[in-house]
Amino acid sequence: MTAVTLSLVQARQLHLAAQGLLRPPSHTARFDDLLATIRRMSLLQIDTIHVVARSPYLVLFSRLGDYPVSWLEQALAQKKVFEYWAHEACFIPTEDYPLLRHRMLNPSASGWKYNQAWMDQHQLDIANLLQHIRENGAVRSADFAAPEGQKPGWWAWKPHKRHLENLFTAGELMVSERRNFQRVYDLRQRIMPDWDDAQHALNETDAVQRMLDNSARSLGIFRSGWLADYYRLKRAPVTQAIAGWLEQGLIREVQVESLGTLYLHHTLFAQLAAPQAATHTAILSPFDPLVWDRKRALELFDFDYRLECYTPEAKRRYGYFVLPILHRGALKGRLDARMLRKAKVLEIRQLWLEPKTRVSQQFLDDVQRALTRFARWQGAETVEVNRLPPAMEGTWPLRWEI
Repeated sequence: MTAVTLSLVQARQLHLAAQGLLRPPSHTARFDDLLATIRRMSLLQIDTIHVVARSPYLVLFSRLGDYPVSWLEQALAQKKVFEYWAHEACFIPTEDYPLLRHRMLNPSASGWKYNQAWMDQHQLDIANLLQHIRENGAVRSADFAAPEGQKPGWWAWKPHKRHLENLFTAGELMVSERRNFQRVYDLRQRIMPDWDDAQHALNETDAVQRMLDNSARSLGIFRSGWLADYYRLKRAPVTQAIAGWLEQGLIREVQVESLGTLYLHHTLFAQLAAPQAATHTAILSPFDPLVWDRKRALELFDFDYRLECYTPEAKRRYGYFVLPILHRGALKGRLDARMLRKAKVLEIRQLWLEPKTRVSQQFLDDVQRALTRFARWQGAETVEVNRLPPAMEGTWPLRWEI
């Protein structure tokens, strides 16, 4: 097979094509598009921060355009997706439940997510909790009061919250729905009534191979070091997997400018033969698969990105919840935004450009339109910009109506 040499721009475009971020949506979103988008990414990471739309909704908006956020809850309630630990906490297509079941059956390998000593210490309370759910239906953590005198704090979980989370990690409970984005827990047997471990479960070796398959497809173009992070795999047989895919013709080796040897997934072979230019501009979530592997984002997009919401304010370089700006195949900036919901204002506290970003009229128009779409989808009627980089000062209004 003839050796293929790609420019860095081409490699980025292939990755964006795999992720559904190469071109704007071609039609108004439908419910089935949401499911197809999650399957395309394999995983949709969950985060609860909501200074703007919560991350899973934003990741979908970046690919689908305007859509009702209720669709994600609908997909969960209809058992089209389920929640579990994958990259981190994620929505996952239900057909991939067998890939994660082995983790549930060995929860002690999940680190901080499962505490066997706690489960042993509270056996009676946990048994009573399961009986309560069995007799009375699904519950939220909010249904149970904290012990008197417990101090508040980010990790100051009340006992029932700890019980629920441990049972969730062990696969005894699943999330049946979200209410105000709070998990509602129910028995696995009620959500997956036809599941039988003896008949349906995969062993860890087969499950890991399937996760690597998904990772390769969702990345589209990759180096070996990028694969295991997608599902947070440890000691994954990446070298053997790549050798097997090469032998089967499922991937091919390519040489990429400044990156060296990468591998291209067969679903993009046609894109290689008839390349499409990147035309999409979008505001991304910090937990978007495009940037959640910070090392990959740096290597492929030359985008040095850190999430600073857990960094003390005085030590932040940028801001609390900074969103990357994707413009026509490159990550060209970032912005610190918050949605003032009562005032119906999207506030851009500050916007930064990456070095060497050319501030063309096309860039200005594309980003302003992207911000307008982003704001309108969240119910804003106005966009306010507090601070721009010098190269953009005087090029935009600092306030515009939608």
